[in-house]
Amino acid sequence: MAVQQYDPKNVSVIVGGKILSGFGDGTLILVERNEQMWNLKVGVDGEGTRAKSNNKSGKVTVTLMQSSASNDDLSAFTISDEQSNTGAVPLLIRDNLGTTLVTALTAWVQKFANVEDAKEVSVRTWVLESDELNMFVGGNQTA
Repeated sequence: MAVQQYDPKNVSVIVGGKILSGFGDGTLILVERNEQMWNLKVGVDGEGTRAKSNNKSGKVTVTLMQSSASNDDLSAFTISDEQSNTGAVPLLIRDNLGTTLVTALTAWVQKFANVEDAKEVSVRTWVLESDELNMFVGGNQTA
């Protein structure tokens, strides 16, 4: 059996043309849709009907070290959006060793990351949201 490969350095996150870097330890990126694709309703006689949700909105949570220059980029998008409503930008997340791909034509920062300073380097957690988050959750290459 072949061994699979994964390297977090080979996951690209591009927001508004800026390549994010300087990710924090732990969960680098979390991608999730806001709603289920299907909702089930079961009647009193046990008959079920599923209703499709066409809501493809979702969130992308990115964890950066406080020293990451990408905090500057995300802050600039946030300020631009706050001042002139021009902070909605394209988003691309791709596993370059696999087939996972996440895209959005328009994504925006929900709010500024919280600032926490401590004895050691801390992280900044940014949440981006999109009205249409397109996803393909794939596997990785074989060595």
